[in-house]
Amino acid sequence: MARNRTGMYLITTAMMATLSACGGADDVASPGAGSITIVTPAPTPTPTATATPTPSAITAAQFASTSGQARADGQTFTITADEQLALVNAGTNNNVNGVGTTVNGVYPASATTLTAATDPSSINAFFTSTNYVGALNGPTDTAFQDWTCNSTSAQFGGAGAACTSVPAVGSGGSAAACPTGTIDDGLVQTFRACRLPTLITSSLTLPKIAGVFYRLRGQTEVGTDAGSTGADSGITLTIEPGVVVAADATESTNDLLLVNRGSKISAVGTRSAPIIFTSQQNLGANGVSDATQGQWGGIILLGRAATGVCAAGTGPNNAAGSSTTCQQAIEGVTGRFYGGPTYTDSSGQMSYVQIRYSGIAISDGNELQGLTLGGTGSGTVLDHIQSHNSADDGIEIFGGATNIKYIAITGADDDGFDIDNGYRGFMQFMIASQRVLGATADSFSTEIDSNGAEDLLPRTFATYANFTFIQTALAPAAIRERGGSDMRFVNGIVRSPAAVACVNLIAQEASAADRSTVRAADASKQDVGPPTFNSVYFACNGR
Repeated sequence: MARNRTGMYLITTAMMATLSACGGADDVASPGAGSITIVTPAPTPTPTATATPTPSAITAAQFASTSGQARADGQTFTITADEQLALVNAGTNNNVNGVGTTVNGVYPASATTLTAATDPSSINAFFTSTNYVGALNGPTDTAFQDWTCNSTSAQFGGAGAACTSVPAVGSGGSAAACPTGTIDDGLVQTFRACRLPTLITSSLTLPKIAGVFYRLRGQTEVGTDAGSTGADSGITLTIEPGVVVAADATESTNDLLLVNRGSKISAVGTRSAPIIFTSQQNLGANGVSDATQGQWGGIILLGRAATGVCAAGTGPNNAAGSSTTCQQAIEGVTGRFYGGPTYTDSSGQMSYVQIRYSGIAISDGNELQGLTLGGTGSGTVLDHIQSHNSADDGIEIFGGATNIKYIAITGADDDGFDIDNGYRGFMQFMIASQRVLGATADSFSTEIDSNGAEDLLPRTFATYANFTFIQTALAPAAIRERGGSDMRFVNGIVRSPAAVACVNLIAQEASAADRSTVRAADASKQDVGPPTFNSVYFACNGR
């Protein structure tokens, strides 16, 4: 214990000596009457917010393309890029200086409309009144969810499955029986294949049966051609919600479904149970990928509304589209015609439908699309339709007057919306989102023509409202219009990548003084004048 006390004494003495050397123990223990200066660090300055840089004004050459102007005889009657930009600027509420960051996939990045909207219902009662531009009202809009499938081309969210996933055929195929009017082809994977006859001569219903899919083999037709003025056949192919129809992968013919003039389709799914037309490969796990396309032909509807292009010896038509002889052969098949004098004609209804992995280019200018309309009338009801990964156009419309709402073209290898031959109709809530993997070089979000001869009647005149075009292909532009067609664009969003313009207007007329795509209105030619753009937000050329 004595050694411990001695140690503590020595340690204490040493500590006191050290403190004394530093200025004295009293100075450390108490500041006495003096004061201590405490230096407070200067606060870190709040950083000044950096405003998003305002892009420089777009140039005409960035905004518009003059590509494709030359005629077959080599003459060129150009609509200059400056003229095209001026035409768009002449509209109301257009923004030609937009940027791509305001769009996240197919959705606007903000709930605030990108530019002031125009009420399309003031144009025609078909249109739903809207106060926003684009197909979707902000980033939380669910209008395209559940009934669509999701892919790298477009993510709609919701309960929609991936487009590559096996459709919900269900289990129990080994014990299931094929319904009357179909042919039992046995089991494919674990599913019962019930094949449709190649010619449906009486009304047929395809019910939803767990474990059953319906098979298309070759050119499957509903009814026979009733002609341009013939009576309805009374034949309807009815497809119930949730049904899966798949093309036959075991043989080499082009599988497709064609509804002839005078017959009808009634394919009406629901938001949670869409009807799916696809390839047989899609019925197996990992049977398709985001790159898959062109595995079957698609769907063709033929009607008895007017076409402006008539087969040899059957025309010409007139502004009213009332010719009873004018008709035209549809692309992709042989000897099947469309056209007639009945603008109100009905080819039935398709609602809540997916068409996956279709489209076949048989030859140049002779293709099968996801959905082809030939002379279908305003009585035909088309809404909530998705065409996914077509090897050609998502939808091509030859003449007629069918109006369409809620249509998504995803991953098409050619044009999204292709209209021509005197189509006169309305479309609203449209999405064209091209293949992320790259579409063909001459692929447009929409391509609009009238015909080869500029002033054949009826003249193409359509209105697009609430559309979103996400261009990825290195085409001249997202929107191509030519052939003397008339167009009205309302409430749109257009986005294009670097080196791709937004607009490409082409004149191919007989003289430089008669550029029908942009000439003044001429009622004697059913011409309403240059295309009009109102409330369209353009993010062009990778800006």
